[in-house]
Amino acid sequence: MRRLREQLLQMLSGAPDGVPDWVTALAEGDDEGYFGPESAVWVVHGGIPVLIAGMRALLMQTLHPGAMAGVHDWSRYREDPLGRLSGTVRWVLTTSFGDRAQAEQACAFVANLHTRVQGNYERGGETREYSAADPALLSWVHVAFADSFLRCHQTWGKPIPGGADAYVSEWAAAGGLMGVHNPPKSEAELRDQLSAFGPELQAGERVRDAVRFIRKPPLHSSDGGRLTRVGYSIVFAGAIATIPPEYRRMLGVRRAWWPAITITGWLLALLGRLLGRPSTSESYATRRVAALRARSGE
Repeated sequence: MRRLREQLLQMLSGAPDGVPDWVTALAEGDDEGYFGPESAVWVVHGGIPVLIAGMRALLMQTLHPGAMAGVHDWSRYREDPLGRLSGTVRWVLTTSFGDRAQAEQACAFVANLHTRVQGNYERGGETREYSAADPALLSWVHVAFADSFLRCHQTWGKPIPGGADAYVSEWAAAGGLMGVHNPPKSEAELRDQLSAFGPELQAGERVRDAVRFIRKPPLHSSDGGRLTRVGYSIVFAGAIATIPPEYRRMLGVRRAWWPAITITGWLLALLGRLLGRPSTSESYATRRVAALRARSGE
């Protein structure tokens, strides 16, 4: 089990102990960050359902042709899927648990990468331009992310302080750091903004190709072998089960015939015990907050 834990942590963080340099850096800083220990963001992003939410967000994001074109043209997800995964994990957790300077630096780093991601894609016989820095695309990525993390936590996680509205409102700060205009501030606004993208979304060969890759990425023996592949298939089925039917049809996927929500919950409980709670990121961030509060006399 120790070996399996190390493999999982290597996949997620880039280090077998789950404590790369960027995680230990979370113990340092001058403030509690944009969120803090009592926040909805800490509860959601520190919960084990994030393992499902990340995959769900990737699946949802493929449905916007501009976002999909950027991934197709510029991403190295095929050559280095685990590297891309750990990079995304680093951004999410640094923004969530770091101090304000760390969060701003993490978002600025990603935003700088976005400035180079641009090109053209075809839609309805018309050639359109895209840029990863375009506010509309940034908004789509933000709402798909927020919706995925919220839905998965509502399905398998513990109660959120302040409820869904608190999570959406708090995470809007991250949207602002990424250049999103008017990020949603409530669950109702999140649903409205997600629905408003409906006419822009489309299926297609690029989407089907991406879904095939996400369903069965090249996990080698060094990545955990057969046991990891079985667990991964459950994670995929769980992600699909939380996606509304209209999006599943566009993705070309169906719910598993077996009780994916229940079995995914069992898997998450097992992974929670295996990986330990709280996560290393939250633990190091908690050290920073405790030190800051001790110095201030709280």
